[in-house]
Amino acid sequence: MHLPKPKLVIDTNTNVIFAEPYFRWGIIEEDPDDNKFADLALSATADAMVTFDKHFSVFKNLPFPTLNIVHPKKFGTFMAKWS
Repeated sequence: MHLPKPKLVIDTNTNVIFAEPYFRWGIIEEDPDDNKFADLALSATADAMVTFDKHFSVFKNLPFPTLNIVHPKKFGTFMAKWS
């Protein structure tokens, strides 16, 4: 059986930022594997993280670092603030 080679996609759009977490916060204790996403969002100074994952709700009670957690159903409302 011959499988096709996987395609390598390199996105060169001007609105894409490639980032590497520069600090490991370890904020999400209930599911430590989620920290890689939180750390990257914080390092990239993301305006928000869109997720169904309830483990990220820990950010709602933190004074620092700040990260808006947006449920996918509320993403449109969140984006309306920017237009």
